[in-house]
Amino acid sequence: MDLNSASTVVLQVLTQATSQDTAVLKPAEEQLKQWETQPGFYSVLLNIFTNHTLDINVRWLAVLYFKNGIDRYWRRVAPHALSEEEKSTLRAGLITNFNEPINQIATQIAVLIAKVARLDCPRQWPELIPTLIESVKVQDDLRQHRALLTFYHVTKTLASKRLAADRKLFYDLASGIYNFACSLWNHHTDTFLQQVSSGNEAAVLSSLERTLLSLKVLRKLTVNGFVEPHKNMEVMGFLHGIFDRLKQFLECSRSVGTNNVCRDRLEKTIILFTKVLLDFLDQHPFSFTPLIQRSLEFSVSYVFTEVGEGITFERFIVQCMNLIKMIVKNYAYKPSKNFEDSSPETLEAHKIKMAFFTYPTLTEICRRLVSHYFLLTEEELTMWEEDPEGFTVEETGGDSWKYSLRPCTEVLFIDIFHEYNQTLTPVLLEMMQTLQGPTNVEDMNALLIKDAVYNAVGLAAYELFDSVDFDQWFKNQLLPELQVIHNRYKPLRRRVIWLIGQWISVKFKSDLRPMLYEAICNLLQDQDLVVRIETATTLKLTVDDFEFRTDQFLPYLETMFTLLFQLLQQVTECDTKMHVLHVLSCVIERVNMQIRPYVGCLVQYLPLLWKQSEEHNMLRCAILTTLIHLVQGLGADSKNLYPFLLPVIQLSTDVSQPPHVYLLEDGLELWLVTLENSPCITPELLRIFQNMSPLLERSSENLRTCFKIINGYIFLSSTEFLQTYAVGLCQSFCELLKEITTEGQVQVLKVVENALKVNPVLGPQMFQPILPYVFRGIIEGERYPVVMSTYLGVMGRVLLQNASFFSSLLNEMAHKFNQEMDQLLGNMIEMWVDRMDNITQPERRKLSALALLSLLPSDNSVIQDKFCGIINISVEGLHDVMTEDPETGTYKDCMLMSHLEEPKVTEDEEPPTEQDKRKKILALKDPVHTVSLQQFTYEKLKAQQELLGEQAFQPLMETVDTEIVTQLQEFLQGF
Repeated sequence: MDLNSASTVVLQVLTQATSQDTAVLKPAEEQLKQWETQPGFYSVLLNIFTNHTLDINVRWLAVLYFKNGIDRYWRRVAPHALSEEEKSTLRAGLITNFNEPINQIATQIAVLIAKVARLDCPRQWPELIPTLIESVKVQDDLRQHRALLTFYHVTKTLASKRLAADRKLFYDLASGIYNFACSLWNHHTDTFLQQVSSGNEAAVLSSLERTLLSLKVLRKLTVNGFVEPHKNMEVMGFLHGIFDRLKQFLECSRSVGTNNVCRDRLEKTIILFTKVLLDFLDQHPFSFTPLIQRSLEFSVSYVFTEVGEGITFERFIVQCMNLIKMIVKNYAYKPSKNFEDSSPETLEAHKIKMAFFTYPTLTEICRRLVSHYFLLTEEELTMWEEDPEGFTVEETGGDSWKYSLRPCTEVLFIDIFHEYNQTLTPVLLEMMQTLQGPTNVEDMNALLIKDAVYNAVGLAAYELFDSVDFDQWFKNQLLPELQVIHNRYKPLRRRVIWLIGQWISVKFKSDLRPMLYEAICNLLQDQDLVVRIETATTLKLTVDDFEFRTDQFLPYLETMFTLLFQLLQQVTECDTKMHVLHVLSCVIERVNMQIRPYVGCLVQYLPLLWKQSEEHNMLRCAILTTLIHLVQGLGADSKNLYPFLLPVIQLSTDVSQPPHVYLLEDGLELWLVTLENSPCITPELLRIFQNMSPLLERSSENLRTCFKIINGYIFLSSTEFLQTYAVGLCQSFCELLKEITTEGQVQVLKVVENALKVNPVLGPQMFQPILPYVFRGIIEGERYPVVMSTYLGVMGRVLLQNASFFSSLLNEMAHKFNQEMDQLLGNMIEMWVDRMDNITQPERRKLSALALLSLLPSDNSVIQDKFCGIINISVEGLHDVMTEDPETGTYKDCMLMSHLEEPKVTEDEEPPTEQDKRKKILALKDPVHTVSLQQFTYEKLKAQQELLGEQAFQPLMETVDTEIVTQLQEFLQGF
């Protein structure tokens, strides 16, 4: 591509590519795509985006195409890679001038230079770093800033490389430029501090921007540039100096005034200081040891004393708390139980921590956390009144929750209390003691203090296990507080029910549960929405608890379920509806069938909620979870939900519909439980199986559930299902068996085995294409025992329950193997006998014995030749299934089932599903459970004897080991 002639053409096409008209835009994009691999194209782009007289949008697009080209074509091994000659020219052009006037474009140029540096620096681009260092020294403000911006992005990118050779190069780079980077940062910092009181906001902002960028460079060099940074005086000098610099910058916040841009930049710089410390502590805990004392002193003074008043801000306080927390929790600073086993570095760090966290310091931190930081703020109380649902979402972990002050203070409290619980437990108990009895509703401050203390007691529940008699406290203090209905008392009603939720799994006597349920019923009718939502949360924790008893809960079930449903209707936010639905699901799951009388209202409401939540897939996931538990609770009655339920399953499991990305997993689970609880097949339920074929093609993590669904259809209505879908299903299975894992093969074959068991006539016909695959696997001696076991289970079903089909299959395989049928049959029996030990399930072992015995009586020489093996398998099977009656001394087959017994279900067990009942009925028709192996063996041997006559039969028996014959005779006594 000739630069002079091409520049005009490329410029014209780039201009067209910035058009809003798709008729102009699309052809331009296609043309640019074709040029991506043309030699000289990126040189043209470089000329365009460095020409400041051109349109900004065109230059922006040129930069983006250049940047994308680096990703695709810069590496030597890339298809259509740029030539070394062009790359050399481009590298030189990129660092000729750092004078880009547009901030956004300057940032993109810095990023793309860093991308090239990642691949080429320092080997192919040794001049990059020296050029940047020289450029950041120039007096021209614009050039200096752009060079510094590029210096930062290059340092950041090189620091992120992880291969050992790359790390070594970065260590060398850091050692070589660290002194300069420190000097640069100090220079810009001093300049800013001198200018901050001058009143020249533009100059202040300019120097602050350079301070921020140079600090970003130092952060990467300090954290990632040294193996043992504590041995480098410059590094440790910089880190020790951070605290004084932080104090200077915090004081500067008084001078910045109301300039929002300048204040924002100043706060970002202050936060960056703390990030340097946090990152260094994370990456080099032992190198950080000399900084522990100063870090703790600094953080505690600004967060827990008057020092920080008027100059700290929320994000800074959060960072300081994180620094304290990381030092307190740091595993490297915790000695072993046996101190002698700890390293000297660990012991030194531990000693510094212990010296700092004295009783007065810990007490003051604990008291300040509770009485200052735990207090509900005016802003929070206003939000409670104006947007109660928004308040609950924030409190329970909304998007901004993890970055805000409240959760940070609570986590710090938990960590410090856990680490120093012996010191802090008496402090918290004393705070509890001062708050006994009711609180004056007119004294809002007292109410908020009590709320804060109760919050602390809830957070420290596990640590206070031995120190608080929670049952007595619940009866004497907390329960009466829940009965105070005054509006101003609602923060405490909410906090008390939350507190009980925190203690329910820690220490709460089962006998007190009815009193709690009574209180929950009352609070679910509270006038305040936040209290009701918090009560629902505690109800969930209660029913989820290990000691939950259904009999205690049932008297309150109708009231609670009705009130929860009303709450679900009342709330409007998606997150809140999901939360309440989750509580309802938990209740339904725990009480199971007992829910049936009360779900009518919910069943009627869910279709409306599903329709309203069309744009909220996560809410729809919550609805699917609720439906799963509803179907399990309703059992066969869930058929009444089909007009709503089946279209929901249809949509959720249709991979051609976009929502399936969110809904598929829960949708498949709902499909499965619907089948398991269905009393009979319906045309609509049968029709949604059309969704299955694309699901099987995806070979996804949901295959296991898909196989369970297929089995569900086989158990529900094998004839209709197989006649409708077996051909397509067989094709899918054949494709799966080529590429699936061993476990997947077993799952496929189990489906076939179930089809043969349920429908011995239709099953083999419908899965006929798979049976040669199974036969071949047996003959060739499949090496995986679990697969071989399944092969033998499938073939055993065919041989025992459809002998004519087995004969035709044997004939087909004889042609394929080019062998005689008898020879092939002999090989199969021999392999079956040889690999019998692969079968571990007693049912399959008995099935194998029945199947091989079914070949008798026979005058076939091959079968007679394998007679010994057949008898061996039969005796093994008898050992597996025969149990001795201690009274009569006779043997009986323990797998025989004579009638359908309704199992007794205890309170903790789930009642049998419709599918469980179908399996029981099927077992009553299954030879494994209806034919006595003892009698079947006797009859087959008797028939063989009659066929051959005693004279020919006796030599046949003599081929069997005498010990086996003795065992056989013992089992057949009485016949």
